[in-house]
Amino acid sequence: MIHSSLVSRIQIAPQGPEFSRIVLGLWRLADWRMSPQERVTFLKQALELGITTIDQADIYGDYQSETLLGEALQLAPELRDKLQFVSKCGIKLISTARPAHRIQHYDTSRAHIIASAENSLRSMRIEQLDVLLIHRPDPLMNADEMAEAFEHLQQSGKVRYFGVSNFTPAQFELLAARFPLVTNQVELSLLHLPPLHDGTLDLCQKLRIAPMIWSALGGGDLFRESATTDPQVLRVREVLNALSAELNLPASTIALSWILQHPSHPLVLTGSGRIAALKEAALACQHTLSREHWFRLWCASAGKGVD
Repeated sequence: MIHSSLVSRIQIAPQGPEFSRIVLGLWRLADWRMSPQERVTFLKQALELGITTIDQADIYGDYQSETLLGEALQLAPELRDKLQFVSKCGIKLISTARPAHRIQHYDTSRAHIIASAENSLRSMRIEQLDVLLIHRPDPLMNADEMAEAFEHLQQSGKVRYFGVSNFTPAQFELLAARFPLVTNQVELSLLHLPPLHDGTLDLCQKLRIAPMIWSALGGGDLFRESATTDPQVLRVREVLNALSAELNLPASTIALSWILQHPSHPLVLTGSGRIAALKEAALACQHTLSREHWFRLWCASAGKGVD
């Protein structure tokens, strides 16, 4: 049986919060068609695995995911003190849920950041966010104005810490020069290697800030049943399957272990409503690949050997 100690916890920044290294990603919560009680059960099952951190965003599920989580927390309010809550803001979608939006765009103004955070608290029926992230870099973002919003939310007790998502190293440094940031949530997988080489993870390691990783399984492409002719996918699958047989571990566990092994100490977001998938993710915290195995996978993804 999976034990809660399988999922380790780390402090994600020198002055930041402590999170579970496997994070419950709820961007598809609305697609899972769970009843409120089923959502409660799912949260409890995640907690049993040691997955205590939840990742949300205002726009997820066409602005419905946070509300669905809030319904579950209303049924089981005792869970609030056992979980850490991360959400994001800064994207405005065209949606019937937001009739005033006439064009999809970014908004990192002080007013929007504050209003979005307050709305997320109401939707999830919680009193405080552990971390609020700016969802995407905004070409019009004013670092001083954003810092003012962060300071207001922090001083009012509504948000403990702040970070960003999908920021380049230069964009991260710009905002961090105005206000302390605790993470950068970026895409990384065996099918998407750029953060390893473009300075993103180097900066995180330099600042001792743990990145949060989305699409860690390549958006499911690594394991999707449908046939593919993509040479990268085929190369990586072949090595994953060979290592799975050799190490007697699920291929998904190996793929996540490969990410967790990076010295920037990444946190990995899940994207599944299946408890079996969460168990395979939890196992990744307990297995370290050899350098040879790690580089076999890197070479399969890159389509070349090391120089």
